Amino acid sequence: MQLAHVQRSPGARVEAWIADPMGAGRVCAGAIIGGATAVEINPEIRVCWIRMIASWFGSYLASTAGFLFAAVLITHLIRQHRPPTTTIAWLLIIVLAPYAGVLLYLLIGGRKMRKLSAGKRRINLPAVPAPAVLSDMERLLMAHGVPPATSGNAIVFQMTGEDSFAALADLIENAVRSIYVGVFILHPDAVGKDVLARLSRRAAEGVAVRLMLDGVGSLQTHHRALAPLIRAGGRCAFFMPVLHRPFRGRSNLRNHRKIVIADGRRVLAGGANIAAEYLGPEARAGRWPDLTFTIDGPAAGHYVDLFRSDWHFASGEMLESRPPRGDPAGGPDADARIQVVPSGPDVPGDPLYDALLSMAFSARRRLWVVTPYFIPDDALCRALILAVHRGVDVRVLVPERSNHRIADIAGRSYLRDIFREGGKVLLYAGGMLHAKAVLMDDELAMIGSANIDMRSLLLNYEAGLLVYSALQIRYLEQWIESLAKGARSGPADAGALRQLEEGIARLLAPQL
Repeated sequence: MQLAHVQRSPGARVEAWIADPMGAGRVCAGAIIGGATAVEINPEIRVCWIRMIASWFGSYLASTAGFLFAAVLITHLIRQHRPPTTTIAWLLIIVLAPYAGVLLYLLIGGRKMRKLSAGKRRINLPAVPAPAVLSDMERLLMAHGVPPATSGNAIVFQMTGEDSFAALADLIENAVRSIYVGVFILHPDAVGKDVLARLSRRAAEGVAVRLMLDGVGSLQTHHRALAPLIRAGGRCAFFMPVLHRPFRGRSNLRNHRKIVIADGRRVLAGGANIAAEYLGPEARAGRWPDLTFTIDGPAAGHYVDLFRSDWHFASGEMLESRPPRGDPAGGPDADARIQVVPSGPDVPGDPLYDALLSMAFSARRRLWVVTPYFIPDDALCRALILAVHRGVDVRVLVPERSNHRIADIAGRSYLRDIFREGGKVLLYAGGMLHAKAVLMDDELAMIGSANIDMRSLLLNYEAGLLVYSALQIRYLEQWIESLAKGARSGPADAGALRQLEEGIARLLAPQL
């Protein structure tokens, strides 16, 4: 307290006020009567004292608690053995902005949900008979609990948005027993309304329809848009809504898988969401190139297992079990050897990341990468550069400008590193490119829902597919070459200001 003002009355009374440090102006402290021989304490000063003491004590407790909480989180962060860039990024956020940093870490800092309270069961894909000879990749992924590749599959690629929509409509219209749809985004635009109308009609006809959307990806899809489907007998669920019960998961862990299943046997998967920019019944200017594929055969059952696990977590409903083994698809084209590879918090380790890193080290002739966002970590970027030094034809095809500017800024420095070392960086000039694929020699291709960024490879729930068959790999090769036509080589050198901007974004890249 500080004496702020004294007012004297001749020979009789002195009144004093003290400054209120809490900003409430001045408070009468008391009166000195008869030449300061007696002191009468004004009751208002007691309130002032209590407020000041409580404020000081509350600030002390908040500061101490914040410091201790930050120390606990930093200890937890270091014990997780994350990549150094990720650890440093979180340390900077927590140290420089402790209150915001602690809150952000609690909301989005988690990666692997190990506690049963998280509610999401581990994915357990049923084992399949292993062939006599396993590839190195299959042995690697089996260490993560991923079954080896299966033969006898028929796989058809949809390389345009019109083909993807036609395949989706075909699955919906020809399903007899059940339709399961799980996507990251379903926009309530013309395409989304068309799909919802089809699903509603099939639900009214007695088909079991289950629609699962990601809580963040489909924020624009209000519940009223889903009401007709629910009234028709279908069921809808949002995977980890933005506002969810405590301990039910982390808001940072999104379900990025795209899976559509008809009757538990036919599957449409890949990278496209349900919205006009991804697919539609007619060609549209500016539509994003993407890749989807339909599967008939044993591998389809593994997608069923993925959806069943995700749906149970999102809705609480356990769907009927599928037969332990799917029958080989019929026809002369049912010769694809493919392997379903899930990744995310419900899978031990990081199988997609490990597979990608292994492909970079194993490539002998070529390694082609197609991705909308290229934000690797230092290890993956270095593996690509080492492949260039071994004489491997390394090509990275990305959009010249994606729909997320900060992702472009964060990725440019990595692209520039590869370009300077002799790798080919191709900038797609036709607008946004949403396709994802990696091609290694003539032996292996990786397609599916995962981008080549640390969010997809280490955080999100993803579903990848490894293709081992030569014929399908040739199809993918021709498709990538068609995308690369007209792409310009780059990126150009950056000035000092752009380098600073890219350096900051690169430092924060693990959180993007």
